[in-house]
Amino acid sequence: MATFLKKPKLLTQMIVLISIVVCLTVIFVSAISLTMINDLTGEALGNQAMTVAKMAAQKDAIIEAFDEPEPSIHIQPIAEEIRKLTGAGYVVIGNMENVRYSHHIERNIGKTMGTSSSLAIEKGKSVIYEGTGISGSAIKAKTPIYNEDGEIIGVSSVGFLTTEAEKRMDEYQFKLFVFALFISLLGITGAIIIAKRVKKLIFDLEPEEISFLFKEKEATLESIRDAIIAVNNDHKVTSMNKRARKLLQGQIELDGRVLNSRLVDMVKYIIERRESVVHQRFLFGHHLYIVDGSPIWQNNTTIGAVLTIRPVSEIEKMEEEMSAVKSITDNIRAQNHEYLNKLNTIYGLMVLEQYDEARAFISGEVKERQDMVVFLTSSVKDPYIAACLLGKIHRSKELKVQLNIDENSNLFCIPPSFDTKLFVTVLGNIIDNAMEAASRFKGEEATVNVSFTDFGHELIFDIEDNGPGIPPEQQEEIFTEGFTTKDGENHGIGLAIVKNTLQKLKGDIYISEGHCNGAQFTITIPKL
Repeated sequence: MATFLKKPKLLTQMIVLISIVVCLTVIFVSAISLTMINDLTGEALGNQAMTVAKMAAQKDAIIEAFDEPEPSIHIQPIAEEIRKLTGAGYVVIGNMENVRYSHHIERNIGKTMGTSSSLAIEKGKSVIYEGTGISGSAIKAKTPIYNEDGEIIGVSSVGFLTTEAEKRMDEYQFKLFVFALFISLLGITGAIIIAKRVKKLIFDLEPEEISFLFKEKEATLESIRDAIIAVNNDHKVTSMNKRARKLLQGQIELDGRVLNSRLVDMVKYIIERRESVVHQRFLFGHHLYIVDGSPIWQNNTTIGAVLTIRPVSEIEKMEEEMSAVKSITDNIRAQNHEYLNKLNTIYGLMVLEQYDEARAFISGEVKERQDMVVFLTSSVKDPYIAACLLGKIHRSKELKVQLNIDENSNLFCIPPSFDTKLFVTVLGNIIDNAMEAASRFKGEEATVNVSFTDFGHELIFDIEDNGPGIPPEQQEEIFTEGFTTKDGENHGIGLAIVKNTLQKLKGDIYISEGHCNGAQFTITIPKL
């Protein structure tokens, strides 16, 4: 029983539905056509009968025969000739008393017409009608016959038998039936082809299966913690999960078009190059994310791209930390070698009993580091900023860059509401960029000068380098995410982070030419 109640497949439903629509359409059109053909055939035969009747009524030989002693002798041959030429059922010429002068059955000549001709004779009107006479059912036309003086002298009556009309109708119906059958077969064949084509396009899935897959896809997307977004060739979003909607809020137009220029460029690259892109760093808000992208294929053509956006993971952080540890280890190894040489020097001085020189040598090595630590701890009351500056001093030695901190700098009055943990990101990025720019341009003669003060209503930091400087036309552009003058990938992030972080701190950054002909960055943050 369950087998009989089983719901038909989509292919069967589509074929049946399209076939029913086609057949019903053909039936209705055929019915309307038959009605129109019937009406048109009757109207055409009536008009044809009237044409023949008028042709007979205006024939001079027939008009002149009315004056003869035996009119029928002259009229009958003419009327029969007209009937045979036109295919009419009959052509009857009658006088004013409705007496026939002609008829295709000769024994009816001289007898009274079977239907009244009063309208044609008395009122001089031509009429078309359907009626039954001695010849049978026919579509008839009657028109008066006038002599040379314009007087009515008789009537011309022509009829086309309905059997002729029915014969024509049968021919039309047969042709229409053949045409309707052809259209129906063509429609059913088309329905099968279209249904199979649709099934192929939807991978032979049933509606329930498509619905399930759609819900499954939606649930899968929403369960992924990373942001997933699918974009078509017009850079419009076709699918995205909740995480992506939250992350890209304000970066997608109402029509679904992506506004983020770097994402658009990445999608263009994937679609045009037809290859995946991995591990691209993007800044969304104040956080750094990794974006991977892959093309969407259809019929060997890219129709869009899928982007996976995830925050920098703990594993990547560990990799960075391991890299930092390795760098520190290498630095310690280098320092160990350096200190070993210095210890050997001290040992030699001790063996040679040059004690004063040994003490001077040791004091010189220790004093520089002690002075810097003492200066930072006394001039900078915030430990995070002091630690950041001390770390950059050690970093400068690795890069062989001379990092100078103005001895007149001080930072005592830092408001409690000031987020120093957030600010050291800004300070660290600016100093790193300055050291890298100076090192690339000047080599071992690279210099970076740092000064700061809390005098007045703002905290002010100046970072100056002796690098190549920044052209005026690039001073706004360098804060755009992705803009960089360095080689390689994943650059152009640091200054974008600086700009966004300063906006959160309600601060500003200015660029000018420094005293060393390089770039000078001035950071101002109001005391709230």
